[in-house]
Amino acid sequence: MLVLGIESSCDETGVALYDTEAGLLAHQLHTQIAMHAQYGGVVPELASRDHIRRLTPLTLACVQEAGKTLTDIDAIAFTQGPGLGGALLAGTSFANALAFALKKPVIPVHHLEGHLLSPLLGEQKPAFPFVALLVSGGHTQFMAVKGIGDYVLLGESVDDAAGEAFDKTAKLLGLPYPGGAKLAELVRLGREGQFHFPRPMLHSADLNMSFSGLKTAVLTAVNHIKTQTGCGDVVPDQIRNDICREFQNAVVEVISHKATRALAQTGYNRLVVAGGVGANWQLRQALNALKGIETFFPPVSLCTDNGAMIAFAGAMHLTDGKAAGGFNVKPRWPLNEIVGSARNTAD
Repeated sequence: MLVLGIESSCDETGVALYDTEAGLLAHQLHTQIAMHAQYGGVVPELASRDHIRRLTPLTLACVQEAGKTLTDIDAIAFTQGPGLGGALLAGTSFANALAFALKKPVIPVHHLEGHLLSPLLGEQKPAFPFVALLVSGGHTQFMAVKGIGDYVLLGESVDDAAGEAFDKTAKLLGLPYPGGAKLAELVRLGREGQFHFPRPMLHSADLNMSFSGLKTAVLTAVNHIKTQTGCGDVVPDQIRNDICREFQNAVVEVISHKATRALAQTGYNRLVVAGGVGANWQLRQALNALKGIETFFPPVSLCTDNGAMIAFAGAMHLTDGKAAGGFNVKPRWPLNEIVGSARNTAD
């Protein structure tokens, strides 16, 4: 079965073709970072319009890359939510219109489920059950995963997601949007022990997390430095790098600690990490170092939003015989609302 995947939940337009026998055949991705950078963040209306412009040429390029034609497609999967309402509507409209023209079924996919299953596109595929860490700009959650469609929320960030905290902290330090990835690189130039920031909820009895207070601690430090040094609005480079290092240390320590507890609580020995922050080099090192645990990541190219994860998730649901269809979007859609018969290969 050949499934076309459409992703348009925020500021990336992704299109991919996944074959249930041959695997991922092709994927195309356009990022809107340059367009939104001048505004310091995503402008929803501009995002929606750009998705409309990009979807047709990206789909044609994807089909050509795979050596297929539109008529070869057996089903079309699209991101139904969560995300920006207008952006989701652009992808949903395109997917349903194309499916109607080709007389093919459509498969609505939860965006976070796409991320959660994306490590299954890697060379080393995790077996069920496992703990999934979804860590991105919009979500930071731990899920117990027993099979396709069988997900239980274990804990999540009660305020800012980790990726959101990265980008907001980068902005406080004067880094251009989106600054999270740049902050992570400047960490390598920072000195250890120059600052100490709190580890919010590190020892709480649950698996929830909080990153808003950490961001506030950075703001307090930045304001203090500016007052002391009289440097105006620019933090000296070395001090900025030192702040980056301690900020990332704090985030990684909290997530690693909670991951260890989530694994102990479930009794699972496999951890799957997905989402944009899953590409962070220090987080990968810390999670890979967990003793007695197998850790799985998607390919770095598939950590950000992409059509490949949507095509794959759609193909899994199509294989399981789940009902397709639905021309509607769900900007707010908790992952644990997805219910279905799981393909459970638990140990």
